Amino acid sequence: MLKIGEFSGLSRISVRMLRYYNELGLLRPDHVDETTGYRYYREDQLALAARIADLRDMGFGVTAIGEVIFGGDEALEHALRLRRAELIRERQELWEQLNRLEIALQRLGKDESRMKYEVSVKTLPERYVASVRGVLPVYAEEGRLWHTMMKELGMANVRQAQPCYGLGIYHDLEYRDHDVDVEIQLAVEGKHQDTEHVKFKTVPPILMASATYQGSYAKLSEVNASVAEWVRDNGYAFAGPNFTIDHVSPHDTQNPDELVTEVCYPVKKKSE
Repeated sequence: MLKIGEFSGLSRISVRMLRYYNELGLLRPDHVDETTGYRYYREDQLALAARIADLRDMGFGVTAIGEVIFGGDEALEHALRLRRAELIRERQELWEQLNRLEIALQRLGKDESRMKYEVSVKTLPERYVASVRGVLPVYAEEGRLWHTMMKELGMANVRQAQPCYGLGIYHDLEYRDHDVDVEIQLAVEGKHQDTEHVKFKTVPPILMASATYQGSYAKLSEVNASVAEWVRDNGYAFAGPNFTIDHVSPHDTQNPDELVTEVCYPVKKKSE
């Protein structure tokens, strides 16, 4: 048996936290001396202490830790997968914040009017596409739709067309903070039956104003500004929901500086 101080040293959990875990029922002493009040732990309780410490260091609160450690392996796996997804989202948000800071630092002392991007008008040809559309918590969750599409296309043995146009279309004309209506499209070969989530269809050509840039999604706002100025100055008007074409996507690289994105806006001549 180990006194609480000894158990604290071996488990690397403070005596204060051990007492707190005892109050919550997470990690109770095996024996409390009625005369002295000394608390004793078994050596095999160190394994439970290590699991609690690991979960704490992963960012789980004490309530969640209790649910996990007493819920069995299935509950543990479920909790770990959810926490991993949360951390991936947080990492992406932190990358975006860091890139915005870097861009702001680079702009210091420079003429922001020079922050322009080359905009051109062109036609995206008619395509036969696989499409998945859904309402997502935020725009950054678009990867969920791509995961669903790729899984079902692989099962259906569907081949991508060449050139391989992969689009993310944002059907909410205004920017939304949450519950965003997003559709993804991928040009494919042949004709196919719809799967559980993937719909196949032919989409008409799109006249669009677009600008391609390399770097973080943090630059999207300034790229949009360049497109808007070009549309204004060249006698066009916006004519539908905007979309992006990922030439180098987060699926291809984890480095935001290596992303290559084409920002596209359907347009029409104002006289039309």
